[in-house]
Amino acid sequence: MTRTLIVVAAFLALAVPAALAVPPPDQGKPESPGNSATAPGQQATKNAAKKCKDLRKNSASSFASLYGTKPNAFGKCVSALAKLQSETESEASESAEDNAAKACKKERGTTAESMAAFKTKYAPPTHPNGANAFGKCVSKLAKAQTSG
Repeated sequence: MTRTLIVVAAFLALAVPAALAVPPPDQGKPESPGNSATAPGQQATKNAAKKCKDLRKNSASSFASLYGTKPNAFGKCVSALAKLQSETESEASESAEDNAAKACKKERGTTAESMAAFKTKYAPPTHPNGANAFGKCVSKLAKAQTSG
């Protein structure tokens, strides 16, 4: 039992960085009509399937010890890696939003002048009173943190 746990822990330690790697964008491939955007869950499943296929091919004994030899072993692998990748992406997104909110709160300041300047900078012309300036700031900074 402990041997299996050690093998699982070792595999996850190696698989987590690989699961987080972002594949390079496909260049030169035309987009198929009606499939221009892939849902995040679908992309995580595709990436996980590729990683499981490589693991099964390159180290069959490790794959068998982790997921078994039954016909559903590949599905177990894909499910586990896709779930891990989705959770990690979700945590990163939440962290970016928390950091962005703190940065916006700091930028907004506490004086009337700093708050007015903040509203002028972030509020769109459709909201002259700047009611949604804080939300616009958080959105802008969170997107910048997750994309860069």
